[in-house]
Amino acid sequence: MQATPKTRQTDAASISQLFSYPFRIFFLSMTVLALLAIPLWVMQVNGIINLPLALPGLFWHQHEMLFGFLSAAIAGFLLTAVCVWTQTERTHGLRLVLLWGVWLAGRLLLAFGAGVPDWLVHAVNLAFLPLVMLDAGWRIWHARQKRQLLILLVLGLLWLLQIGFVTRLDMTFSYGALVMAMALISIIGGRITPAFTTGWLRQRGLDSTTVKTIPALDMATLFSLIVLMVSLITGGQTVTGVLAAVAGTLMLVRLAGWKGWLVRRDPLLWVLHLSILWVPVALFLLAGTLLAGWPSNAWSHAAGTGAVACLILGVIARVSLGHTGRPLVLPKGMVTAFFAIHLAALIRVLTAFGVVGWNPGIGASALLWLFAFSMFLFRYTRVLTSPRPDGREG
Repeated sequence: MQATPKTRQTDAASISQLFSYPFRIFFLSMTVLALLAIPLWVMQVNGIINLPLALPGLFWHQHEMLFGFLSAAIAGFLLTAVCVWTQTERTHGLRLVLLWGVWLAGRLLLAFGAGVPDWLVHAVNLAFLPLVMLDAGWRIWHARQKRQLLILLVLGLLWLLQIGFVTRLDMTFSYGALVMAMALISIIGGRITPAFTTGWLRQRGLDSTTVKTIPALDMATLFSLIVLMVSLITGGQTVTGVLAAVAGTLMLVRLAGWKGWLVRRDPLLWVLHLSILWVPVALFLLAGTLLAGWPSNAWSHAAGTGAVACLILGVIARVSLGHTGRPLVLPKGMVTAFFAIHLAALIRVLTAFGVVGWNPGIGASALLWLFAFSMFLFRYTRVLTSPRPDGREG
């Protein structure tokens, strides 16, 4: 007779735990979106279903992958990291519920809002990133951490591109947003990846001084990506192609300095290096698109599925363990998930070039994507909905 109330208390505690830290609810919601949006898109394209979309099908798909999936990952990571960087109280409780509600409302309106006024659909969807920037920005401002303002700059540019995308329905803006997504990878990945690599080597008594970061090179790479985005939006095909090749070369040089091959035994680290390697690959493919007529969906999927999705899966797998007070040991099946998402990106790029047939290529990459994020959902739902084992907040 007493078991039922006890179970309800446990369930309530688990639900409230999701809103105790930003990474919990946003990582879980982002994963659910990843598992829903891809099959819905495939069924929509093949005429199996006909969703009352608020945007034309292709634009809905691009928006949800960039400004739905990516934005949730940004919110979960950034709002958690900024609290640590600035030593400020985390966003949680009702405030986090309301922020998440804006994100969720955007997804629902775009998927089922065909009869809803455009201004309302756009207003809700365009509200989310500024709210995230405001939350992070006031903490950064009060902590006087000018170094973090670069992240806000790139997020601001990403938001402007979102405005252009939803109001003009021009894929040029989605391409610019992909470049800004790679700029975020350049900043955040450029901080955590060499730092984690150095720490791993040091803990094992190995020479950590071989890992090199050059601040001037970091800034040059970021600057080249911003200039590339502007050139991509404004035109100038040859110039933009050259800029893409330059940005790709700079990123490749940075990666070489991080010595990713030294941490090949640790999947939580090699997945970061391998995922960021997709950035120069995407940029070289973009250069090929502009200068040699290569298919544009090759570079866009190398950037979106390769760089963005692969790195997100690697980062959330690590952050979800570390910030819940658990050992940095991957749950069973997650290494396979890492291989699956990278293979999904590779097959999708090869499909764009016609190396793999369209139907088998799309089907295989979609199934691999679904497997990777299903594995995360299966292994991490309890992690994200349970209190820290040490009893601390997180």
